[in-house]
Amino acid sequence: MFPNGRGLFQERAQQGITNTEDYHVKSSRYKIALASFALTGALTVSALTLRGTDATIPFSAKPAYAYAANGSVADVVEKVMPSVVNIFTTRKAKASDRSKMHPFFREYFRNRRQAPPKGGSALGSGVIISADGIVLTNNHVVKEADKIWVRLHDKRKVEAKIIGTDPKSDLAVLRIKNAKELRPLAFGDSARMRLGDAVLAIGNPFGVGQTVTMGIVSAKGRANVGIVDYEDFIQTDAAINPGNSGGALVNLRGELVGINTAILSRSGGYQGIGFAIPSNMAKPIMTSLINNGKVVRGWLGVVIQETTEELAKALKLPHTRGVVISDVDDTGPAKKGGIKRGDLVTEVNGQPVHSPGKLRNAIASAGAHASVSVSLIRKGKSKTITLKLAELPADLGGSGSTPTDTKMGLKLDKLTPSARKQYDISRRVRGGLVITKVSHHSAAAQVGLRSGDVILELNRVTINTVRRFNQLYSQARGRVLLLVYRKGITNYLFLPKD
Repeated sequence: MFPNGRGLFQERAQQGITNTEDYHVKSSRYKIALASFALTGALTVSALTLRGTDATIPFSAKPAYAYAANGSVADVVEKVMPSVVNIFTTRKAKASDRSKMHPFFREYFRNRRQAPPKGGSALGSGVIISADGIVLTNNHVVKEADKIWVRLHDKRKVEAKIIGTDPKSDLAVLRIKNAKELRPLAFGDSARMRLGDAVLAIGNPFGVGQTVTMGIVSAKGRANVGIVDYEDFIQTDAAINPGNSGGALVNLRGELVGINTAILSRSGGYQGIGFAIPSNMAKPIMTSLINNGKVVRGWLGVVIQETTEELAKALKLPHTRGVVISDVDDTGPAKKGGIKRGDLVTEVNGQPVHSPGKLRNAIASAGAHASVSVSLIRKGKSKTITLKLAELPADLGGSGSTPTDTKMGLKLDKLTPSARKQYDISRRVRGGLVITKVSHHSAAAQVGLRSGDVILELNRVTINTVRRFNQLYSQARGRVLLLVYRKGITNYLFLPKD
């Protein structure tokens, strides 16, 4: 999508989410723990990795919840265990490693006048996908690895190399060198999984050795967890712990329906909420990595944001079941296809998209150059547009978001040539008022406005003078809806009146 990154004014830190390379991703209420870990002087966590696999492997056409012929879960475990491997990596220490250490360990090594250990060892899991040695795992398991070793079910230790990674989905594809007598695991259809279906999680938690746990599918389509750019997680209560990253989530037919990735936890250990990348999302990504060396995603060329009741009322939308278009790239497919700012997108290719994550995933998975039909609502009327997607630029991804609101305090000026140069404002921005100062602790500061932002609209009316802004602001009741430009993208936000 158009640079809808992580929202114009709402950073991950405000959501309680930090870098995915942290072992515990902190939140005001909980921690998201990536199910892998590393040793680099002190205990830290490695990053997620994405892997690809052969496009020729078929999905199962049978119900995903069916048991083995004799009804024994043990038979399923016996069948799939040889397909799950343990992954170990080593990497050279970097100059910045010491600075990333916990202050206690930095002080410890300083007092002892010796350097911390020179290397690291990351531990995770992976799944054998093909007999010629393709292994699927998480990107964070193998990120920055100098050497990768795979321990098979029969205790053989073999070297592997990276075929491709996709940090945006946290998947990675490896190939085992000199692969012999491997047991690949067949893909299942994750879309057929239902809430309550039993699943097994297999991996190497805490490095204790291959372990199997059992649970159910607790939820599907979790897309706003904040771990990676592209999320559509299966949530399960099967026990997942550090070291399980990249391991298999299988149904009771012994088919791969997910790649275990992270857990939601206050303690950093298992507390009943785990996340897995669904097989239907992982398979095309793996195929693209194998065939192209990268993931070729579709690109619509828009900035999107969640449709709240307040925003729907301000934009006069009939409901909130859809995603609001807050900006359109002048060079993207959306512009050429006739999509406009303020449109409410409700479906892509006939499938509902009720959240930014759903829309983003639908467009990305459709692929570059694919033709898609986009259903939307504009000024109360339904409309369907067919257009051809482009390829997602490498530096784009994520979703727009609606910022938070509180009080006001702005100093505005016309968008003069000098202001345009000072704040590096694109020439495509024609009109509007540039913010030159934001009062500390004001409403404007609280909602995320800052110097250099350009206010283009107030309550859907274009503004070009301070007088007009003050006039519209004084006439408004309660909060006012602003359309704000910053660094190449625009977004809607509400600004409360004093």
